Amino acid sequence: MLLVDDHLVVRSGLKALLGTQPDIEVVAEAASGEDALALAAQLSPAVVVMDLAMGAGMDGIEAIKQLRRRNAGQAVLVFTTYDSDADIVRAVDAGAMGYLLKDAAPEEIFAAIRGAVQGRSVMSAPVASRLFQQLRSPDEILTPREAELLSLLTEGLSNRELGQRLFISEATMKTHLAHIYAKLGVETRAAAIATAIRREGMR
Repeated sequence: MLLVDDHLVVRSGLKALLGTQPDIEVVAEAASGEDALALAAQLSPAVVVMDLAMGAGMDGIEAIKQLRRRNAGQAVLVFTTYDSDADIVRAVDAGAMGYLLKDAAPEEIFAAIRGAVQGRSVMSAPVASRLFQQLRSPDEILTPREAELLSLLTEGLSNRELGQRLFISEATMKTHLAHIYAKLGVETRAAAIATAIRREGMR
């Protein structure tokens, strides 16, 4: 497996822990998304264990997308401290096979890695619960104001018109938009509008 984390202490600790298992071998380590892509192309590891935050350069989400684009069969397991709904959904959408939090028990980490090799999706219990809740009630990840703004986006209003309609400053409105984009895992207004229309069609 390939271990990707920008913190040397984390990599060293996890490598030592995994070294206690005869069937799990860390073949390489990377401290950035760019290095992860290069090593994965060179070594073709069975599993890539990836943190989401990498400091400067490519983050974990983009690295997962690139890995899956280059090799659709590449198993990627997220190992991170980030447990927000938006982070979980973005990672799964990018192609992650599983999502573990760094406070997971050793046995849970071992099982997740073995499961990823076998093509099974594995989530930490808290992550699985939150992901299920969001899939069951996706609107709950948005605040009432964000949900209202998302609905208004479908009317084609400009930023200024949106601010006037909601009686908020344009700067505040842009902040709300940024939060909506992050929570929905989109990057553009068009993508957010498409999501809003799709949700309305599912009601």
